Amino acid sequence: MDDERTPVIGMWVTADGHIRQELRPDGRYDEARGRTKSAYTGSYTVTGNHIDYVDDTGFTATGDLREGVLYHEHLVLYREES
Repeated sequence: MDDERTPVIGMWVTADGHIRQELRPDGRYDEARGRTKSAYTGSYTVTGNHIDYVDDTGFTATGDLREGVLYHEHLVLYREES
């Protein structure tokens, strides 16, 4: 797939594993918090290393991928290796 989303697709987790954010190939995301599955869902777009999120409720957020780490607002997420 020749798409700007390709480097970010996959599961991203905080160091403590409490927040898990799946960035899907179709431009959708699903974020779990603790035991709450799908706490936040919505769409995302990628421009270079920058990610713009739009929650299904209309809330917006941003993130940046730097050196393999995803900085999403106040969160630091790491790619989960399968």
